[in-house]
This record gives sequence, C-alpha cells and structure tokens, in this order.
Amino acid sequence: MDKEKKLSRYERIREQLAGLLVKTPDPQARMATVAALLFHKFDYYFWCGFYRLVQGDLVVGPYQGPLACQVLAKNRGVCWEAVKRGETVIVPDVRQFASHIACDSRSLSEIVVPVRDEKGAIVAVLDVDSDKLDQFNEIDASQLEMIVKLLKR
Repeated sequence: MDKEKKLSRYERIREQLAGLLVKTPDPQARMATVAALLFHKFDYYFWCGFYRLVQGDLVVGPYQGPLACQVLAKNRGVCWEAVKRGETVIVPDVRQFASHIACDSRSLSEIVVPVRDEKGAIVAVLDVDSDKLDQFNEIDASQLEMIVKLLKR
C-alpha cells in the first residue's frame, strides 16, 4: 500500500473511532472496537489486539486473528520491549528479534505501541502482527500512536 493511501485510511479510521469510542467508558469495549476496526481495514494485519498489564504480567485482551498467547513470558518479546522502552517498537523480521515470542509461527513482522492512562503510566500495548515481512513503518507508528490516545477519553 502506498504511503498516501495508508495515511488516508488511518485518518478515516481515526475519525470513525473518535465517534465510536464516546459510546462507553469501558476500556475493554473500547479496546475491542479498536482491534476489530483496525484488523478489518488493513489486509496486511494478521493479528491485532491488546496485551494488558495485569499485576505485572502482560495478559491478552481484546483481539482479532488467530489464537494468541494468554500471558506473555516475562521480559521477553516485542511487547515487553515496548513496555521497557516506553515507546513504539517496529520489527521488520521477527525471526531476527532475539527474544521474540512466537504465539503463531506465521507472524513475520510486528509493531507494538504502548497504551498509557491519564497519568502517563503504561497500562497495555497494542500489538499488530503481519504474516509478511517488513509491513510496518513510521506511518503505522505515528497513526497507531494517535489511535491509542483515543482510548483515554
């Protein structure tokens, strides 16, 4: 997908989510809405969902796609890397990421975006996998970062 088309699609999704996410303050319902809309709007999304920080563990939350790991091994993988860094992590080839957690061996590239609460603490991550190599770039990063900010409203 070319850059302009990708950016335009994300902008339309953000507008749609801005209207949808005002319907409930429930964080699980809001995450489910984000995951479902993103998953169905991008053909290169193989898995899209959230891992929530629950008592020091990353526990799967609402998602779309094949079965996921219910709890991620502590301090391993791209999701934990995003939590440790406190920033978005893009991995063009997960096979080259030393501590990658393979919940599904078909996943080949990944982007993970921290989700923060009103005080700025990380409470979850948005995790998106593709079954193709090198599918995520700075457009995905910046747009997904804006989308997760909508969860705070």
